[in-house]
Amino acid sequence: MKIAVLLSGGVDSSVALRLLHEQGHDLTAFYLKIWLEDELAYLGDCPWEEDLAYAREVCDQIGVPLKVVSLQTEYLNRVVDSAIEELKRGRTPSPDIWCNQRIKYGAFFDHIDDTYDKVASGHYARVESVNGHAVLCTAPDPIKDQTYFLSFLSQKQLNRALFPIGTYTKKQVRELAEGFDLPNKARKDSQGICFLGKIPYREFVKHHLGELEGPIVDIATGKQLGTHKGFWFHTLGQRQGLGLSGGPWFVVRKEHETNTLLVAHGDVYQEESREELTVENVHINTAPEMYADAVQADGTYNLKVKLRHGPNFYNANVRMLEGNRAYIVLDQQDQGIAPGQYAVLYHNDFCLGAGVIEEEQHVVEQR
Repeated sequence: MKIAVLLSGGVDSSVALRLLHEQGHDLTAFYLKIWLEDELAYLGDCPWEEDLAYAREVCDQIGVPLKVVSLQTEYLNRVVDSAIEELKRGRTPSPDIWCNQRIKYGAFFDHIDDTYDKVASGHYARVESVNGHAVLCTAPDPIKDQTYFLSFLSQKQLNRALFPIGTYTKKQVRELAEGFDLPNKARKDSQGICFLGKIPYREFVKHHLGELEGPIVDIATGKQLGTHKGFWFHTLGQRQGLGLSGGPWFVVRKEHETNTLLVAHGDVYQEESREELTVENVHINTAPEMYADAVQADGTYNLKVKLRHGPNFYNANVRMLEGNRAYIVLDQQDQGIAPGQYAVLYHNDFCLGAGVIEEEQHVVEQR
């Protein structure tokens, strides 16, 4: 099989390459160069040259060709610009999900056309063929499982995707790296691209949106407790970095129209939690028969939901609505449900797809 392997210079994608090489496939490795790696490198440590050097060593070890592909313009237009617009609106962007959907399995697909049968990466996920449908499935390592980030891939993308390490735990991947004697076998894990961790996030936001002083208001009393330098620097559920005394204080709302940050004291923070949410732009990446046994007598579905990457699921009742929307009731309250954030749907070990959390209308209560 002719396979394009996305190589980041990290251990996971390097082990994926070696596993495919052991299987005798016709391989070409690709290092994707994105926009931020040059223009914003001054903001912090963004060693793409080191990443590329490791990628070259891994390929040279087994004689696999490596090509560098610049997708900087595409990354700027399809990921960075979208993230900035979301931040301006007071929403929580999801660049990790967009990068997979729009760049690694989007713009890169366009770049290689039909030259390669499959595109492989070092993601912790599985794709199984069930009744002619490509089904995204969770990995055995619940902490490393990355189906949350892959939830918006289409059937076309999933059919071409290959995740060689998807059946392994992180510990096993490290052991394979040792066994293969990879040049980067002892290298620490990283996010792989600058926007997701190699530069200070606050500096990235400041570069694009600047600073704008606004009030920090106690949602319980309506009193101003302090000031902030821009609501876009803060996330729902945030506790650190508010500079307020008498805490703990938590961010519970952001009003972008007035540049106001609403906070709740720890004593009343739980009151701001909720278990109900509505999502829009619902994308189901598999056939209905994959979750037919989850349907209830009233037409709703008993599914599992993730609101963020990690091992934790909520059990949930999901009602599909008109206009490509869904109403979700979690079995527990969550303190960090944020507009723009993705709610990812699961049934058994199938990742069914996701929706984008809608805005909720709130009024500052005077108590």
